[in-house]
Amino acid sequence: MTLQQRKKAFLHIGNYLSSENENLNQLIYSAHHYNAWFTPAETLKAIKAIATILNEPDLSQWLHNLPESPPRPKRVGLVLAGNIPMVGFHDILSVLATGHIALIKLSSQDRQLIPHILNKLVEAEPQFQELIQFTERLDNFDAVIATGSNNTSRYFEHYFGKVPHIIRKNRNSVAVLTGEESNADLFHLGQDIFDYFGLGCRNVSKLFVPKGYNFRRFFEAIEPYNKIINHHKYNNNYDYNKSIFLVNREAHLDNGFVLLKEDERLASPLAVLYYEEYDHLETVKSKLRNVAENIQCLVCATNLDVNVQQVKFGESQHPKLWDYADGINTLAFLAGL
Repeated sequence: MTLQQRKKAFLHIGNYLSSENENLNQLIYSAHHYNAWFTPAETLKAIKAIATILNEPDLSQWLHNLPESPPRPKRVGLVLAGNIPMVGFHDILSVLATGHIALIKLSSQDRQLIPHILNKLVEAEPQFQELIQFTERLDNFDAVIATGSNNTSRYFEHYFGKVPHIIRKNRNSVAVLTGEESNADLFHLGQDIFDYFGLGCRNVSKLFVPKGYNFRRFFEAIEPYNKIINHHKYNNNYDYNKSIFLVNREAHLDNGFVLLKEDERLASPLAVLYYEEYDHLETVKSKLRNVAENIQCLVCATNLDVNVQQVKFGESQHPKLWDYADGINTLAFLAGL
């Protein structure tokens, strides 16, 4: 199969995900039966995000360094996460783009969407059938890409350490505010915080704000996201964390659907947003450089030049094909096997 054939099939998938299709719509509306976090709105959001990047210009730019005919395919094991809908699709796409065999271990939280879309890929290009395998236990692999927590990463390193591998751990995203943001900026920041209920590594879990920052405008700008509290699992997390803060008499801010607490840590509990005040932007830059390996992306209107992928407000959950998780070029890794 040539590179052009693979690209043509990817374009077909982009068109399919962009179109109205009864089978796909049924999957979107039934996904929450298997995972309560995968509401129709959030699942559709993930599908449209993938559809958006599978276009001719982006695919051409992403694939331009790959050979037209790949060398002998390797067997690449993929351990997928399930925190947000189809979060592992980019890894699958990368393996197939480089002509390798994808040995896919699906997350127990996301078992319906990916097989359906890969079936459509095979319909568009039947030669992909030999390159896609689902498995419950990885074996006989030449390389591995595994995504998990900091705890599971130690297991992954032990089990997969003897082959070329990419092991992904916990990461979080942050936003830096200067106090000069418009209401529209702060509204779009709400997407970075609340999309997928804040469960993704590209969701903002911490704000850096100027000393004495008044959160009133921030709360007013994000008020349209208040319906998130109607989701029972999110609401349970909100109630639990609010109770902890009250019992422990920990200072916090509360707008009725998200809790803000001053804390130096990057990773906040669900329904909680940490914040940290700063005197000078240089202080923030220095801190971000020191913890860069724990940050997935940085949301800010000003280029801070801190060796972390930076995006504008509202764009954290819309990475391009070449915006690789953890800053590791997956395509180059696979092409070099």
